[in-house]
Amino acid sequence: MKQFDCVVVGGGMVGAASALSLAELGLKIAVIERSEPKAYAPEQAFDLRVSAISLASEQLLKQLGAWQQLQQWRSCPYKRLAVWEHEQAYTEFNAEDIAQSHLGHILENRLIQLSLWQQIENHPNIDMFCPESLVSLQQKATHAELTLSSQVIEAKLVIAADGANSQVRKLVNIGTTGWDYAQSAMLINVKTELPQQDITWQQYFQTGPVAMLPMPGSTASLVWYHHKDEITRLAALSNSNLEDEIQQHFPVRLGKVEVVAKAPFPLTRRHANQYVKGRVVLLGDAAHTINPMAGQGVNLGFKDVKALQTVLAEAIGNGESWNSPSVIAKYEQKRRKDNLMMMTTMDALYFSFSHVSPLAKFARNAALSLVNKVPLMKKKALAYACGI
Repeated sequence: MKQFDCVVVGGGMVGAASALSLAELGLKIAVIERSEPKAYAPEQAFDLRVSAISLASEQLLKQLGAWQQLQQWRSCPYKRLAVWEHEQAYTEFNAEDIAQSHLGHILENRLIQLSLWQQIENHPNIDMFCPESLVSLQQKATHAELTLSSQVIEAKLVIAADGANSQVRKLVNIGTTGWDYAQSAMLINVKTELPQQDITWQQYFQTGPVAMLPMPGSTASLVWYHHKDEITRLAALSNSNLEDEIQQHFPVRLGKVEVVAKAPFPLTRRHANQYVKGRVVLLGDAAHTINPMAGQGVNLGFKDVKALQTVLAEAIGNGESWNSPSVIAKYEQKRRKDNLMMMTTMDALYFSFSHVSPLAKFARNAALSLVNKVPLMKKKALAYACGI
């Protein structure tokens, strides 16, 4: 039976990053994943699933050796971020406000995963089990035993990075709190008439925001939030008819677009009742799924990765048992409060902008105007969003 220090279940962005970050500490790691990401080719169309990678996440990807490859493939840096409901309350954040060259990059999720996998392939401390799936998990006095579809392996620590519907979380009976939002969203890849590659923006409506994330060249990823029935209707339209709808409902600054691809997805909030149970630790979406309104999902997951690495590194440096319950508990202490604050902030935004009261409308636009007029407040909000 093969024995490992840590077994990471899930080889997505967060799982792959956690495997590399723990292998850096000299630990022997295994990664369990059902399928490998599709290889990259420059002529490929842009994927629908993209993320706004913060400065903090960029630093982690650089540390793990994955950033250089991503820059050679394709990415789109942006230096401005705008939010507004009415034009009078238009608020724009600029990288120069916090002495940075950019605020983040828009990157395809698959390429982030693929770049991390390339680093994993070259790492002597990591064994990749793919295609492979977890069948059962038993926690014992000295280790966890994982039964896979083709073999059984042992681990001192199990990292659950297997997404929002985490099988590991269910197998160890960690419950969640949360709900499904009344809205859905649609991702739409478009070719754009106007160049606006240095800014990402979001305009709020009572029915939900519309957002533009810049992509390389004259392309963009649009996100359209609306009631579930309306998103279902929009998703069923032909590309040309959807272009007409975008022209009517998105701000004029977008200009004309040509729809390339589209897909709807539901919005949910889930928060695990605990991040640690015995020898199992939850990371990323397995621990928390957030309203994607500000694009913070994967950035929170990467913060989890960094926090776990920091906690274990401190224990190893101090000669402590790195997988002891007291050490692992520090990870949850570091991350739970921050994740909950971000989830609550996103919900406050979500419910605030869906409120029909004229008084609420006045208050939220006044708040945006205030942020725009108070430089210190603006800088602090921007630095927090960037993770610095």
